[in-house]
Amino acid sequence: MKDVQAAGDAVLAELEKVVFGKSSTLRLMIAALFSGGHVLLEDVPGTAKTLAAKALSKAVGGRFQRVQGTPDLLPGDVTGSSIFDPRDQAFVFHPGPVFANVLLADEINRATPRAQAALLECMAEQQVSVDGQTRVLPAPFFVLATQNPVEHEGTFPLPEAQLDRFLMRLSFGYPSLDAEAKMLVEDREDPLSVVDEVLTLEGLVTLQRRVREVHAADEVRAYAVRLVAATRKSDELLLGGGPRATKGLYRSGQAWAALAGRDWLSPDDLKRMLPAVLGHRVILGPDARLAGRDAEAVVEKAVRLVPAPTVRR
Repeated sequence: MKDVQAAGDAVLAELEKVVFGKSSTLRLMIAALFSGGHVLLEDVPGTAKTLAAKALSKAVGGRFQRVQGTPDLLPGDVTGSSIFDPRDQAFVFHPGPVFANVLLADEINRATPRAQAALLECMAEQQVSVDGQTRVLPAPFFVLATQNPVEHEGTFPLPEAQLDRFLMRLSFGYPSLDAEAKMLVEDREDPLSVVDEVLTLEGLVTLQRRVREVHAADEVRAYAVRLVAATRKSDELLLGGGPRATKGLYRSGQAWAALAGRDWLSPDDLKRMLPAVLGHRVILGPDARLAGRDAEAVVEKAVRLVPAPTVRR
C-alpha cells in the first residue's frame, strides 16, 4: 500500500499549504475521500472549511462545485432540471452542481428538508433521478457539507437518515496562535495559487479500489461489529450506530491502514476512526444531555469494555 501512502502524503502536503496546523483532521478527510465516503464539516465560521474543499479538489484534479444552503433552495437547484427549449421544441436537461467531483454543500442545515433530501440519492448511490431518468454522477464523487454548530436560528437540523449518509463528521476548530499568525504572513490574493495537482481523477479511483484490498482478519471484522453493537446497548444512548456505521467504520479503517502504508487492518485503526464515524450517528439520552456529555465521549465509554483481538503478522 505504499502507493496509497505516497498519494495521501502528497495530497496532505498540498492541503497544508493553505490550512495550517490541522494535519490530523486533514488526514481524516483524505481517509474519507479514499474510502469513497462523504464528510460533514461542523465548525464555526472562518475556519477554512471552504478553502479546504477547494484545495482538495485542486490537488486531485477534480471539478469543484458549490451549493449554498438557503431556505429558498430547490431540489432542482441541486440536481439539475429540464428546461423547455423553444428552438428544438423539447425539454433539455441542465445538470446541477452535483455533477462534479468535489461538491461543497455550504451551510447545508440552512436548506429546507426537501432540498437536503435531494442529496440523499446522490450520496448513497452516486446518481440522480430527474423526470423519470436516472443519470450517473462523475467518479469520483465526494460531498463535503458544512454547518455551524452554534447558530440555530433559521436552520433545519439534518435528520438521522441524512446524517447517516456521511462517513465522518469532522471539525477543524480554531487554529493555534502560531498557525493563526502564519495565516497573516501567508495571506495571498488567491490562496489556491500555491496548491498543485498531485493526483489525477483516474488515479484516485484506482486508489479507492486499492483501499478495499486491505486485508482484515476474521477477528478484526468481528471486532468492528462488536464496537458498533456496543453503542446500541448503552444506557446513555437512545439510538446506537446502525449497519451503515459498521460498514463505514470498516471502510475508513481500511483507508487509515492504507494511508499508513499497511495492507492489513488492525484494531487500532478501527479505534482511531470511532469518534469521527460514530459521533454523528448516535442520539444521546436525556441524562447524557443534562450532564452536558458529547456524543464522542459517550461512544468511547460504550466501547471501552469491548475487548480488542490480538492480531499477529
